[in-house]
Amino acid sequence: MSNEEKDREPNGQSPVEQSRRDFVALSATAGLVAATASVTTAAAKVVETDVEIKTPDGTCDAAFIHPASGSHPGVLIWTDAFGLRPAFREMAKRLAAEGYSVLVPNPFYRVAKAPVFSDVASFDFAKDRAKITPLMASVNADGAAEKDAAAYIAFLDAQKQVNKAKKIGTQGYCMGGPLIVRTAASLPDRVGAAGSFHGGGLVTDNPNSPHLLAPKIKARMYFGIAASDDKQRPGDKDKLREAFAAAKVQAEIELYPESQHGWCVPDMPKQANGNPTYNKPDAERAWGKLLALYKTALA
Repeated sequence: MSNEEKDREPNGQSPVEQSRRDFVALSATAGLVAATASVTTAAAKVVETDVEIKTPDGTCDAAFIHPASGSHPGVLIWTDAFGLRPAFREMAKRLAAEGYSVLVPNPFYRVAKAPVFSDVASFDFAKDRAKITPLMASVNADGAAEKDAAAYIAFLDAQKQVNKAKKIGTQGYCMGGPLIVRTAASLPDRVGAAGSFHGGGLVTDNPNSPHLLAPKIKARMYFGIAASDDKQRPGDKDKLREAFAAAKVQAEIELYPESQHGWCVPDMPKQANGNPTYNKPDAERAWGKLLALYKTALA
């Protein structure tokens, strides 16, 4: 009997064991999904529209990108600390070509319109880090992301291109990692899948640390951990595993040992040693994991 057939049999295993088994299946399909993504993207037509979304704190400028026809699962993308820009629009187009209606908000709308940075690749962290601090603070303030997420998902649910019978997916990069956790925790009955890629600040010593929100979450979770982040805080991945296992939430925490913080985003600045941050093979691997997660959890 094959492993797949065994997995379909009732076996009395715990939700945590079931979670591990499910994500083995996800991992097995992720490579195939990634391999076929470029063909699908080339064949599908998508529509990109600039939109404005009313929130409790103002008006957010955003990109709404979806297949040219039909109604599809909605996805909310939380950007990294450089905000809404062409790199994330392209990511949303690629995802839309896979059959999703995608919203990419400007997370810094309280401070400035997008794009806030016109040339991310030339950003010098040693000299310019202070420029992103107030931007990140605007969305990381207590309750800000939760209010925003509710407004963004309400917007998606009001669009004819979004199938409200399907769960919402959300994905985040860098600072967006904790925001997908806060989104899934604040809207547990609507969010069905959430993926964090090189997320920063997922585990902190504060009482409002994102990992402590696990008991409020019903979505399937995926956390792709950068080697550089793991080197700085090697215990965080274990605390994530423990928190979600204790909450009986299906979650996969995966280390990318060859990749640095920011490896999934093509326009990221180079590392201090001059090497590229973007790692295309690992970025494609992560993309495959994301699509496999959505295919399973947003069905």
